[in-house]
Order: sequence, then C-alpha cells, then structure tokens
Amino acid sequence: MPAPQFGRPEPGRSYRDRPAAFGIVERDGRIAVVRVAKPGHPAWIDLPGGALDPGESAEQAVVREYGEETGLKVAAGEAYARADQMFVNTDGEAFNNRATFFRLSLQGEDPALKIEDDHALAWLDPQEALTALRHEAHAWAVAAWLRLRARA
Repeated sequence: MPAPQFGRPEPGRSYRDRPAAFGIVERDGRIAVVRVAKPGHPAWIDLPGGALDPGESAEQAVVREYGEETGLKVAAGEAYARADQMFVNTDGEAFNNRATFFRLSLQGEDPALKIEDDHALAWLDPQEALTALRHEAHAWAVAAWLRLRARA
C-alpha cells in the first residue's frame, strides 16, 4: 500500500524526494514536539526528526535527530507508519519528505546532544498536537499512533 501524500505542490515548483524519519516518545501522557523559531518566520511545531544523512538508516536518523533537536536520548522501536509531505523550507527549497514514523522509548537526557538552537523541546497532550503540528503528515502520524495505543 503506498504511503499517503500530504501537502499541495505550488505550480511550477519541483519537489525533491527526501527520505526522513520522525518519532513519538511519550512521557506522563504527553508527547515530545519541537517548537521551531527561525528568524523572519513565524514559529511552528513539528515532531522531532528529519532527513536521513547519506548511509544512515531511518532508525539511526530518528535517534540522531531527536538528540540534536531536543537533547533527549531515545531508542527506535517499531516503524508504525509511512507518509509523504510536500513542503517548502525557510530557505525556499521544495521537498517531498518520504517519512517513516517510529514508536520511541525515552532512554534519558543528554543536553550535550542538542545542537539545533532554533528548536525547543515541548511536551503536548496528543490531542493538542493534532491541531498544533505544522505538517498534516505529522498530525496523521499522531492519529495513527493514538489508534495503536488505544488497541494495546
């Protein structure tokens, strides 16, 4: 079954496929998100994660990205969903994130891992995250995670 496609392409713009990995970690009934604040742009909320580096697996990428964006040490569990999201980043580059979403377990905190100063960790109720997240694919992945959690 193909992954659902989210985002609307802008006419005349080409979107480069970009493998990406994101994940959900829960603590006290809330999930980790990042508030991203880039100069000259309104802040937004994303699930932690991002593009795979060359030679990196999706599992390795989500663990690395979580550390870089939040300072959290996580372990990748089950890849429970895949979804694609077209978007234009703040540098004007157009991507189609081909994302894998993972269930994650929180292993601890390591502030030395955090290197992305424009990302701030926040914990949201999953229902609140559904409306706060910037990307439709991220909201869809939270909904899929909630359904899995309810069946467990």
